[in-house]
Amino acid sequence: MQSLALQLPTTFVDDAIELVTGFGRAIFALATAPIERIARACDVAGVLEQRRADRRAPRPAVQRGRRRKSRRCRWSPFGGLSDLT
Repeated sequence: MQSLALQLPTTFVDDAIELVTGFGRAIFALATAPIERIARACDVAGVLEQRRADRRAPRPAVQRGRRRKSRRCRWSPFGGLSDLT
């Protein structure tokens, strides 16, 4: 059983990290909202929805330790728009 003196600061730090993460996601969503709106308006063939469905689908196990490198930057707001060209 943890003592209260150890549990209190740990809980505070965890909550502070989650708060900063939430603010970061909110700012990122506000910054990329116009780009997403334009992308949805230009998505005539449903490519963006298919890409999102593929991302949520379970991936097969990697064979023999090979890994595929993705050229897309995880935090780039334009990373998913390459499918539209």
